[in-house]
Amino acid sequence: MTYPTIRRFRRPATLAFAAVAALMAVTAGAGAKERNSSVTAQRDAGEPIMAIVSIKSQQVTFYDADGWFQKAPVSTGVRGRETPAGIFAVLEKDLDHHSSLYDDASMPHMQRLTWNGIALHGGPLPGYAASHGCVRMPYGVARNMFDKTRIGMRVIIAPNDATPIAFSHPVLLEPDAQAVAAAPERAETLAHEAAEAAKLADETKKAAKKAEREAASSKALLKKLERRKADADDDLADATKAIDRAKSDKAKARAEEWKLKAETKAADATAKLEAAKAETAPKIDAAVQATDAAKAAATRKTETAKAAEAAKLALEPVSIYISRATQKIYVRRNTHKRWPDGGEVFDATIEAPVTIRDPDKPIGTHVFTAMASDDAGGLRWSAVTIDEGDDAKDALDRVTIPDEVLQQIAPTALPRSSIVVSDEPLSKETNYRTEFVAVLSNQPQGGFKTRRPTVTTVKPWEDVGGGGFFSFFGPPPDRDADQRRRRRRTGKPAWW
Repeated sequence: MTYPTIRRFRRPATLAFAAVAALMAVTAGAGAKERNSSVTAQRDAGEPIMAIVSIKSQQVTFYDADGWFQKAPVSTGVRGRETPAGIFAVLEKDLDHHSSLYDDASMPHMQRLTWNGIALHGGPLPGYAASHGCVRMPYGVARNMFDKTRIGMRVIIAPNDATPIAFSHPVLLEPDAQAVAAAPERAETLAHEAAEAAKLADETKKAAKKAEREAASSKALLKKLERRKADADDDLADATKAIDRAKSDKAKARAEEWKLKAETKAADATAKLEAAKAETAPKIDAAVQATDAAKAAATRKTETAKAAEAAKLALEPVSIYISRATQKIYVRRNTHKRWPDGGEVFDATIEAPVTIRDPDKPIGTHVFTAMASDDAGGLRWSAVTIDEGDDAKDALDRVTIPDEVLQQIAPTALPRSSIVVSDEPLSKETNYRTEFVAVLSNQPQGGFKTRRPTVTTVKPWEDVGGGGFFSFFGPPPDRDADQRRRRRRTGKPAWW
């Protein structure tokens, strides 16, 4: 009789539990949707030029030449593993990346910012800082931006909210419209000259080696004939002495016969030696001339390759970093030469002292970016300030860029070029596969400092850069192989 009573109360209780669960699911879904929501500008977006991450607001904003076009929430590093604030650029892209540091963590649509592990990627967003130092974005935004960005895109991670403003200043690069227009044809011409010079250098090198072999062969024969002549002369001298020492007519006759044969042999050796000398001299002269020609061709090959590389780099946006800490100016341009372990090599052949007025006074950290060409053939610049110090104008007022540097980079400056002025030195994470990495020393860097520094071994190796400092760095460790080993070992998903 009690069974029906139990059934009467079970159904309402079950319904109440289901209602609560449904409400919780709706609430959770709404919260997740709110946390992962993003805002897209109601216009056609161009190619992304920069992304600004605000650690304070937990938001990333992508900009093209006309302003922002995508805003989205993010999750940066937790306390103790904070995402470092500073200046970065996209170094590598991996559609389905897995962490080599944190249990094979899935990092879809990864865009690397440093080689020690800081990156933008898709991931869960709890509504607060929760990563190990990376910047997690909504999956959809990460996927969409992955297809639009390029290697070298500027990424600014600011401790507070930062927004680009239109900006102009005499220190900012002013291109020469004629030089910009002529740059592609000039690069093509110099590339052709470099290719011809390389071909000629190869041909003259082969010719010099052949001439050297022929001369060496003739020299060896000459030494052999010189020894034969010396032996023949010694034999003739011995025969002559034998005649003088002969004490009988029979002994004298034998000695005279010996001398006659020795004279014939000596005469033959002399004739052969003289003929060999006459033949060897031109070969030695030809080898010397061929070697000189090969050296000259090799020099021209180097010079034309350097000129062609410079002309090719003139077709790329230029990035400049001016450090108050080191009182130096650093210039980077992407060579687009792939590195065996991922990423691309950046040219770093220009580095020079720079004059900063009041060098002991803080200057702040400011990023000036050429957003697009203007109607007059110049560049339209923006400015972003992310660290206290002078304002952007006063910071540039204090800087004097060397004329020899300006002459190399200003005439062909293009949109997407940038100038960073900062109190900070370049991070040790800046190397042959980075544009610039600079972190704010007055902000937490837990997510940066807890990672192993990128190791660059200084030793001769494959010259992938065609010259410049990066040709002296050895190959980095095979991170892809390391990731594959970890994935096979754990097989578990995790989050960075």
